[in-house]
Amino acid sequence: MNLEAFILGCGGTMPLPNRHLTSVLLRREGDLFLFDGGEGTQVSLRRLNLRWKKISAIFVSHTHADHVTGIPGLLMLSSQVDRDDPLYIIGPPRILEYIDESRRVLDMYINYEIVVQEIAGPGVVYRGEDFQVRAFPLRHTKPCYGYTLEEDVRPGEFYPERAEALGVPRGPLWSKLQSGQSVESADGTLVRPGDVLGEARPGRKFSFVTDTLGFPAIAGEVADSDLFVCEGMFCRDLVDSAQEKRHMTSEQAARIAAAAKVKKLALIHYSPRYTDYDLKQLLREAQDIFPGTVLTRDRMIFPIEYR
Repeated sequence: MNLEAFILGCGGTMPLPNRHLTSVLLRREGDLFLFDGGEGTQVSLRRLNLRWKKISAIFVSHTHADHVTGIPGLLMLSSQVDRDDPLYIIGPPRILEYIDESRRVLDMYINYEIVVQEIAGPGVVYRGEDFQVRAFPLRHTKPCYGYTLEEDVRPGEFYPERAEALGVPRGPLWSKLQSGQSVESADGTLVRPGDVLGEARPGRKFSFVTDTLGFPAIAGEVADSDLFVCEGMFCRDLVDSAQEKRHMTSEQAARIAAAAKVKKLALIHYSPRYTDYDLKQLLREAQDIFPGTVLTRDRMIFPIEYR
């Protein structure tokens, strides 16, 4: 099952000609999940030829303009096609007010169900058949949340030779064993999944954190992420400004990544003060702490592989 992260926008505060505002799309087979929707989201969706009408849920970190201004247009665009499934919008307090007022003031024509859920505290906010999305509080100038999408543990590798040796014929019984069900062999002996499967294997984990001070609890939430998308808004020489504005430097993001033992850190939400050339300094400072750091750019794609 494919899992990919698409960087729709990597900028913070204001859009630049080559840098849309923060937005990340996660594609898991046929399901699409949007994390924030800054200005320019629709442009990148179109340029990447993504099936935006298949977005199942939008997860909003907070209601500052550079994270939500792309959402109203996306809602209206979705009314241009037939849509049977509801669209879930999940975010902090006042996200319902923002969506409702946008629909009212813009006189939106909406021909599908929109379900808005305001987060009251940390915990699972969305559940699929074999994965969940968890929200956890951050520390910004207004209520703000980070998110992790984590797949359930997968059964261990199936060993056909073990099944055959235990008298289980090839066919539907193998499928049952692989799905965790016990079966009877040809002679009536009970064969359990553990008899023919290896050790359980972890699922994949994606984490999204932006607009926050750095603090130790973040590492616990994003621990063991295969891809950790995190703001690195400033270089270390502006650490005091980051503290005042309740943001992180790239170095602080890297320290969290190292403590969390993530596989890859993808920096995002850069201050518009930095040119593309200047961003190399952000990267160097992060890589000094966590070598597995990369700079995101608009329309970059990150495949997330099984371990």
